[in-house]
Amino acid sequence: MSVYLDNAAATVLCPEAAEAVLRSMKDDYANPSSVHTMGRAAKKTIDNAREVIADALGADPGEIFFTSGGTEADNWAILGAAELKRHIGKHIISSPTEHDAVIKPLELLESRGYDICKLKPTNAGTFSEQELEAAVREDTVLVSLMMVNNETGNITSIRTCSEALKRRGSRALMHTDAVQAFLKIPFEAQTTGADLISISSHKIHGPKGIGALYVKRGINLPPIIYGGGQEGGKRSGTEAAPLIAGFAAAVTAGKKVFSESVRSMNELRQNLIDELSLKVPGIMLIGGGAPHIICLSIPGYKGEVILNYLDARGIYISRASACKRGRRSHVLQAMGLDPEIIDGSIRVSLSGYTNKDETRAFAEALECAVRELAHGAAGKKR
Repeated sequence: MSVYLDNAAATVLCPEAAEAVLRSMKDDYANPSSVHTMGRAAKKTIDNAREVIADALGADPGEIFFTSGGTEADNWAILGAAELKRHIGKHIISSPTEHDAVIKPLELLESRGYDICKLKPTNAGTFSEQELEAAVREDTVLVSLMMVNNETGNITSIRTCSEALKRRGSRALMHTDAVQAFLKIPFEAQTTGADLISISSHKIHGPKGIGALYVKRGINLPPIIYGGGQEGGKRSGTEAAPLIAGFAAAVTAGKKVFSESVRSMNELRQNLIDELSLKVPGIMLIGGGAPHIICLSIPGYKGEVILNYLDARGIYISRASACKRGRRSHVLQAMGLDPEIIDGSIRVSLSGYTNKDETRAFAEALECAVRELAHGAAGKKR
């Protein structure tokens, strides 16, 4: 049996999304910017999708702008906010536990003279509201904090952060990477206090290559991609109508089963943690909060070795973020964890499609991995 437990990296395409993509590819092949009947039909597909996604996010359709995914949305939010607020100053607040899609554009801004303040997380990966409030300065132009951490599942209250900004009377924009939060935990754009929110399709059973950025009404965020002036002049390039249609279909399907999906993932998550605590001596749970992400460590073992052992048996998990390419997790390092714990870490991530047979198969395989790897190590010592 093949067991896929790497849903924080990418999810299986749901049937509704697959059908919507194919239908749009066959019927909406005209350019959405064309004024003829077929072009207007393609544009209608995009407009309808924008309404669906806006409704799920608790936003207005005019606040949703399609991108190529979460990475572009993060880059646009950060670079655009810095440009928009440059007359105020060059101070930005973020954290060292963000996704590289946030960290890399911040590094670019830092090379251009921006002062990047990174809040220090606790060993549990959380942030102090008081530390954030104290870090705000008169020249702060942006705060960017992830809503759900992609490696640990830790949840940051963006509403609390935005309220801290208000108490300081700050003019800074509040951005959150909500790629791992959208349709995983309940939130609405209008009540989070966020000005900019990044989301992505392939984390919610939609197609890859499409995402969106919520831009609060009244914020004239400058573009970072120039051309024909699509997306209201904010993001040029011919819109990918089939991917957008698939994104909307995945959102519609996910919204219908949201409560049941979250309940199922929470139950599977807790059962798996309980089972592993009995079967695998010394296993540690790192962080937590989101229903779909479980970050574990088995000190004394190499996470990469465990991953390869499981992979050979058709069980697919990951080490930290799938974007790491073998590097040690900067998230776990920033949390101040011991190197042995970091090196022994693995990430298991669920979806609404995950079932008990799969999590049980993983638990049994991990138990075997630890036993066999320990036996092999003991044999080498002799």
